[in-house]
Amino acid sequence: MRFRLTVLYSGLFVVAGALLVVLTYFLVEHSPFPSPPAAPVLPGSGAARAVTLQEPRLGGLRDPAASTRLLVNSLIALGAMAIASLWLGWLVAGRALRPLGVMTATVRRITADRLDRRLSATGPDDELRELADTFDQLLDRLDAAFTAQRRFVANASHELRTPLTLQRAMAEVALADPDADVVALRAVLERLLAAGRHQERLIEALLTLARGQQGLDRREPLDLAAVAEPFLDHPGVRATLAPAPVSGDRALLERLVANLVDNAVTYNRPGGWITVETGAEDAAATLRVANSGAVIPPEQVPMLLQPFQRLEPGRRASGDGLGLGLSIVAAIVRAHRGTLDLGALPDGGLSVSVTLPRRP
Repeated sequence: MRFRLTVLYSGLFVVAGALLVVLTYFLVEHSPFPSPPAAPVLPGSGAARAVTLQEPRLGGLRDPAASTRLLVNSLIALGAMAIASLWLGWLVAGRALRPLGVMTATVRRITADRLDRRLSATGPDDELRELADTFDQLLDRLDAAFTAQRRFVANASHELRTPLTLQRAMAEVALADPDADVVALRAVLERLLAAGRHQERLIEALLTLARGQQGLDRREPLDLAAVAEPFLDHPGVRATLAPAPVSGDRALLERLVANLVDNAVTYNRPGGWITVETGAEDAAATLRVANSGAVIPPEQVPMLLQPFQRLEPGRRASGDGLGLGLSIVAAIVRAHRGTLDLGALPDGGLSVSVTLPRRP
């Protein structure tokens, strides 16, 4: 890059210098201004002559040799300045590209385990500074993504290990009891089956989350109202379903509605209300699910979108939920290029609004 810039600078200089030489020579030869009058001719030693003045004429040099000398000297000067421009161009290009060298050295030291490094470019607010700032912002997003991925893997491992440990402990206790009867063994088996069902639900949820994060392989015309209708058979649900045409994956959208309604039912207060609304506005189709429930601090609402995050620490996955419901919803919405808005209601409960591109 430095060599190419040097050649470019010097090439432009030589072309401009050559044009300047040609233009100067042309103006000297064909000047529109009259030449100055010649000096008077003095009497010679052999014979006296009358003093005569040569009339001025337009354009041209009186001495053709002077034109040749001017052209040759100009070309020599152009050659010398061309060599100087190569040296100056090399220095200027190196100085201009020095920040790129620093950026390259820093980027080489960045790895998946050392995403805390930043370019932190200083100097004038130019294109290189903008590039460095953009790259730093990219590293911030990558660092956040890797951190979230590591936290997700750790949480998923913990959630899967807990029921496995419980199953193993129950089996060992049952085998270690020589007096265990059929009733006791049946109770242990039933608990083992319940733990296995929980693991199946968790694995299925993880697969759905991964599928939603990968994007859509196929789309089909759907109506959110028709998708939501089969999931409204819970007590206390009030539905207002208007046509909401979209294009997407039916299985994922059904899981989206099911998760929202199940969350609203699970975290509702006794005798509370649940509303489900669908509709279309301009170029968007909307789905809104809201419920009554405990008061949620507004600053804790974003935590609900994180996998395995629960606002109530004592509530375990095996009882009331997996902690993946809204994470799956967020992944499905992103796969459909929509937006997801969560808001805590003043009197308690949560309002979740999904906006998807409307099908023409």
